[in-house]
Amino acid sequence: QVNLVESGGGLVQTGGSLRLSCAASGRDFITYTMAWFRQAPGKARELVAVCSWNGGDTYYADSVKGRSTVYKENSKNTGYLEIDNLQPADTAVYYCAADQFPTFSIATTAAQKADFGSWGQGTQVTVSS
Repeated sequence: QVNLVESGGGLVQTGGSLRLSCAASGRDFITYTMAWFRQAPGKARELVAVCSWNGGDTYYADSVKGRSTVYKENSKNTGYLEIDNLQPADTAVYYCAADQFPTFSIATTAAQKADFGSWGQGTQVTVSS
């Protein structure tokens, strides 16, 4: 397992952009698939995006597709989620998660169930209207 710490959340205006970071400590982060989830008050946790261990494969939820980028910088042991054109509906606590999977298909299936072994503590994103 790896320890994950998110940062980069905050208050932004509608239409703004944000880059969230997920710093990992522990061994072999390069081999980990990374995912981002979010949870708004009173709602279930939602999968946002998934990035394969080397960044070669990505998955985006329909809610952020076309305005979001997920990637890893393995040399820095850090993953990122960028979201553009933020809307009030994007307001939530954002969590990063990481785990090791043999294929990206298996990883995305696990992500749909939030079945990842390592989780960060979350960072709040608030979009004002």
